[in-house]
Amino acid sequence: MCAMRSIDGRAIAKTISAEVSSAATQLSFEGITPTLAVVVPTRDESTAWYVRSIERTAARVGVTCRTVRLEDPSGDELARQLDVLSRDDSVHGIICQTPLPNGVTLTQMGEHIDVDKDIDGANPASLGRLAAGVDTFAPATAAAVTEILRREEIPLAGKQVVIVGRSTVVGKPAALLLLNENATVTVCHSRTEDLAQVCARADVVVAAVGKAHMITREYVAPGAVVIDVGTNPTDDGLVGDVDLDSMREVISAATPVPGGVGPVTTIQLMQHTVRAAANV
Repeated sequence: MCAMRSIDGRAIAKTISAEVSSAATQLSFEGITPTLAVVVPTRDESTAWYVRSIERTAARVGVTCRTVRLEDPSGDELARQLDVLSRDDSVHGIICQTPLPNGVTLTQMGEHIDVDKDIDGANPASLGRLAAGVDTFAPATAAAVTEILRREEIPLAGKQVVIVGRSTVVGKPAALLLLNENATVTVCHSRTEDLAQVCARADVVVAAVGKAHMITREYVAPGAVVIDVGTNPTDDGLVGDVDLDSMREVISAATPVPGGVGPVTTIQLMQHTVRAAANV
């Protein structure tokens, strides 16, 4: 019987923060101030909370955060703002927050973010470069999944990894990143037959489906590692896609929600911004 280890995302983020802060300080000695532009085209309160979290994290690690708030913009207005920032030499990283105006997709807006500044992988060209093995920025959440596994020294080469969810924000880019680590990756989705059985063959399960507590005991093998990307608001607070209580005595390690993937995702944005500034 396993004793599950809870993976502390906050501790991992703290370690990365120190590294990013050191790199930002070094760049400042060279006359470069890493600068992140966050474009906010919505009044959504959950988005506002996340932007405040980004601003606080940026301040801690020496990244200048320039928040650009747009009041109910049209798609054309939002695209023009992203074009302006892409041409601004003082800006090294760009994020476009959601939700977006009606009828506008992140893919459409992502095309207006310079690939070299696309630190959250919104431009479809970034995903193409990732697939081709060309140096680029993966979406921060997908990058956080791989970063956690690497820093926890969880073996990936030759191991079976199952990802539940095929979004371009998490599932697909995470699969490409894990393939680069020589894992054997299966991407599952709503039409996967016998999903629980497929997951139960995996050494690592990455849950990114967006359904509260969908992944239960029958989805995991003894000793498996579970990375929970889900963030589902409920009356009891934020919960993940994984029902940890049903599998604590079976799996070897897992990320909690909150306090797992989330903190590492936020610091990935800073890490990517500093890397982009260093490449100028």
